[in-house]
Amino acid sequence: MNSANSMTFSDLNLTKPLLKALDELELVHPTTIQQKAFSPIMAGSDVLGIAQTGTGKTFAYLLPLIRQWQFTGKRYPEMLVIVPTRELVAQVVSEVEKLITYMNFKVTGAYGGANIKSQMAAINEGVDLVVATPGRLNDLILNGTIKSSAIKKIVIDEVDEMLNLGFRTQLQNIIDLLPVKRQSLMFTATLVDEVEAFIFRNFRSPLKIEAAPTGTPLSNITQIGYKVPNFNTKMNFLQHLLTTDEKMSKVLVFASGKAIADEIFERLEPLFPDNLSIIHGNKNQNTRFRTVEDFSSGKCRILIATDIMARGMDVAEVSHVINIDVPPVAENYMHRIGRTGRAGKKGIAITFISEFDKSNQVNVEQLMGRKISMKKMPAEIEISDVLIQSEIPVINMKIIEVKRPKHVAKGKSHHEKKDKNKKVNIKVTREDLKKIKYGKRYKKDRRS
Repeated sequence: MNSANSMTFSDLNLTKPLLKALDELELVHPTTIQQKAFSPIMAGSDVLGIAQTGTGKTFAYLLPLIRQWQFTGKRYPEMLVIVPTRELVAQVVSEVEKLITYMNFKVTGAYGGANIKSQMAAINEGVDLVVATPGRLNDLILNGTIKSSAIKKIVIDEVDEMLNLGFRTQLQNIIDLLPVKRQSLMFTATLVDEVEAFIFRNFRSPLKIEAAPTGTPLSNITQIGYKVPNFNTKMNFLQHLLTTDEKMSKVLVFASGKAIADEIFERLEPLFPDNLSIIHGNKNQNTRFRTVEDFSSGKCRILIATDIMARGMDVAEVSHVINIDVPPVAENYMHRIGRTGRAGKKGIAITFISEFDKSNQVNVEQLMGRKISMKKMPAEIEISDVLIQSEIPVINMKIIEVKRPKHVAKGKSHHEKKDKNKKVNIKVTREDLKKIKYGKRYKKDRRS
């Protein structure tokens, strides 16, 4: 997390307990976003921070918030941090706990899929900061555990991902309940039109602080692309890399969907039974936490993940990120590769690019403003000509519907024919015809 200049955390207006905690974390120089955000947040300004993954943005808002904190003994928390995933809740709570080692500051996390009663109990015991996902925070406000009118400072982290995951309604409900007089801090990796419109509609012209232009790749990540024809060849290449490259000590393998992630896991498990894990949205919460912990500690060498998980993990010393595909959302590529090359260390991001990935590659390169460095795939990699279902071209043929003749019912008529239309051989006398004509039997007068 070294800065480009010589500023240290001691140059910021931090308390001794915070400086001591930072010293024990061996953090000396604030990052660009931490430097730029500290004074405006301390001054009470609303802030929109734009910073890529791995630039230290979590400490960028935590340091001034905790610095401003004063013990009040009030029942309800006055500070909220909203994040999109459970993993990020755990990550932010962990970062807070690192900073408050020598303080009487209390923090707790809340997210869906866990017992809400235990979370309510923790908050009711008295906390200064709650880190929560939007859905669970809504629940806690509605049941009275958190009093919205007591909130003085709110942080919405990963705003772009919030909107991508469909939290707009829940976020809007929370914002509508908050007091007008508050400090609002928002952090995002990408400032797309949707995010900008949401912020413009809900906040009072926040001060924009940009650590690096949106889409700028981190300078300490080497990006390499390989042209690989299809998924089965990608798997052959992946197995080759994982078995021959000794530098791949801690590897994150990304796929765009859960089905592909599961397929990768099934193919690799026989080769790496004790060094392989997988994490995606279908895994239960305890499994996801345990998987990340095993990967972080080094117990697991290879972790397969989906794009949603790319933002929920803060794992140190990831040596390589391998993209099985190019994600359809260009910003997700930045979040993937941002898992390596963190805290001032070098990292390598390898991407397999097939014809199916070409349009996504163009979008990523436009976002970054530079090309991915392409290399030729090693000759020893076996090239497969077998396609998986999603790679088989779909032929759209026009279906011409042939009109069938209307069905005419045959057999007996469905209604009774009139007497005059009935074809029955009945002998009719002259007198009967006159009766039909005149309505009564006709008798010709005869003179006697």
